[in-house]
Amino acid sequence: MTTHQDQATPPQKAAPPATARSPRPRPSGRRRRLARMGWLFASPALLVIIAVTVFPIVFSVVMSFSNVTVTGNGFQLSGVTGQNFSVVLHSDRWRHALEFTALYTVGTVVVEIVLGTAVALVLERLTTARGWMMALLLLPWAMITVVSAQLWAYVYNGVYGVLNAVLSPLVGHDVNVLGSPIQATLAMAVADIWKTTPFVAIIALAGLVMLPSDVVEAARIDGAGPWTVFWRVRLPLLRPTLAIAVLFRVLQAFGLFDLPYVLTSGGPGNSTESLAVLGWRVMFQDLKFGPGAAIASTTALIVLLLCLAFLKVFRAQVGTEETA
Repeated sequence: MTTHQDQATPPQKAAPPATARSPRPRPSGRRRRLARMGWLFASPALLVIIAVTVFPIVFSVVMSFSNVTVTGNGFQLSGVTGQNFSVVLHSDRWRHALEFTALYTVGTVVVEIVLGTAVALVLERLTTARGWMMALLLLPWAMITVVSAQLWAYVYNGVYGVLNAVLSPLVGHDVNVLGSPIQATLAMAVADIWKTTPFVAIIALAGLVMLPSDVVEAARIDGAGPWTVFWRVRLPLLRPTLAIAVLFRVLQAFGLFDLPYVLTSGGPGNSTESLAVLGWRVMFQDLKFGPGAAIASTTALIVLLLCLAFLKVFRAQVGTEETA
């Protein structure tokens, strides 16, 4: 005779009801006081930034949409109009300045990134004299652009310049590199690259120092040569650092003013006239404040769009590298 004993199963516990997400804890009174104190100490600097940066931008935008009348005591703003932008966008001079600024920015930034990365690779291999070499390297970058432009103007002078003294015996006549559009553009690019390549080199050196050494050693153990290690391992890891350098240099090069103003004054003709130089001439020489403000506003808008697009591409690239 067999007996079947029903084994009682323990009752399952009901799932706890879903609770609402707990709110974030509010900061304590001490943290709030510290935050208010921080804002209090930072307020003078913030006011200076607003006064010298935000207010001129806002005022130039307002001026660009206004009818500006020049008077004996200054100028007056009246009404709202889009005529200033219409004049600028239909101007061949503005389109030429935009093309020159864009091509100059692309050319100089590409050369600076290549040379800066090469210099950073050399500095990385130094052990004893790296500090002295970095100090010497930063001298051009620390020099004010107007001063360095005056030095290069002395070098390029077609009468008593250093370059003319070297080349004139070879060609049989004086050499004025600032006298033709192509040579003047190349001369400006050389002066700009000489000054800003150290900036890129220091940023690239910081990125090289922070690269993980185990990945590089693993590639070398697998038989990869120096060029393969750099191109396939180190350069992909260095791309975020170089992207930051490219962003800073593009923003600086697109606002080019002091170098062409000192070296060529936008000449010969208007061949080396950047957007910043054109805006200054229209506003302060031609006294056309409305179109000049429109040039400044369009330049700021172009720079903002370039910055946003660059940051979007940079975030997407970093995201794919992290998920890979």
